[in-house]
Amino acid sequence: MKWLFLILLLLKTSGCAHLGSAAVRQPTVTNPLVVYSRNEEQVWERVVDALHENLFTINRENRISHFIESDYKVGSGVLEPWHPDSQGVNNVWESSLQSIRRKIIARVIPAENQQGFVVSFEAYKELEDINGLVANSPGGATFSENRPLARNLNEVVGQTRQSQWIPKGRDVDLEIHLANAVSKKF
Repeated sequence: MKWLFLILLLLKTSGCAHLGSAAVRQPTVTNPLVVYSRNEEQVWERVVDALHENLFTINRENRISHFIESDYKVGSGVLEPWHPDSQGVNNVWESSLQSIRRKIIARVIPAENQQGFVVSFEAYKELEDINGLVANSPGGATFSENRPLARNLNEVVGQTRQSQWIPKGRDVDLEIHLANAVSKKF
């Protein structure tokens, strides 16, 4: 019993017990965010920097339509605290127990009063739905002791059908985290 108490005390004082709590301590920033700058290039690059700092890769950029779209990124779990895409304890545990992916759409729109830009983030979260059994078990790829050696390289097959993704709505915690990252740069 004494060892259990000691282990819990060590976890409490280490960073493991505080996963995702950084999003709670951050100052509240609104999404969309108004950035007071006259340099559109600088604002655009700061939004791209915020996406790259959170390990999202850019899929498409269109300055005429004022949007940046990222590729999908698999959600990070408890064992990946260096990936900041799962914000909050609930999102970290959800990504640990289920396959989650996220995509970001950022918009940089000139403000109506021409005094800056409105920066908004939309983080879309999807849940993986695997149809049927996955045929990636190690049993088919290993050698059996009770049959002669056969050189069948087709034993290792991929998934029988493509995964489907169920939309889970927007991830507001990640949107506020990204808006906060941009606001710190100005």
